[in-house]
Amino acid sequence: MKLTLYTDYSLRVLLYLASAPSTDKLVQIKDIASAYNISKNHLMKVIFHLGKLGYIETIRGRNGGLKLAVSPSSIQIGKIVRQTEEDFHMVECFQDHNSCILTPVCKLKGILYQATQAFLSVLDQFTLEDLLSNKDQVASLLFNNLDSSP
Repeated sequence: MKLTLYTDYSLRVLLYLASAPSTDKLVQIKDIASAYNISKNHLMKVIFHLGKLGYIETIRGRNGGLKLAVSPSSIQIGKIVRQTEEDFHMVECFQDHNSCILTPVCKLKGILYQATQAFLSVLDQFTLEDLLSNKDQVASLLFNNLDSSP
């Protein structure tokens, strides 16, 4: 199973916000983009979606920025993946427009479906907080290169 960059970036944004040194200070999109060396434009789409889902709060204006809207312990990884992946169509027969001749008798579809459910079931066991059991190490990698000047 391979996740899209959209899901990857969504998880990275949440990790960044959850490991920020100060929960009072708002985070800038440019800082997240710089920390991960990824496009600010891609992040803006991800952040907009995460805001609509209620995971992050975005504050507009000169002193605006981002912060988590909910506790890391309430953000389930499996749920994030389900909400950010377009689909889990691993093979053609998972799609509406299926032309595989084997579909009526094939056992693979059921096995791949079970595998996908097992994958998501494992992700459901973890929260964003679980991913930060080494928060100090994560923060040192993400925030070490930030310019601390105003």
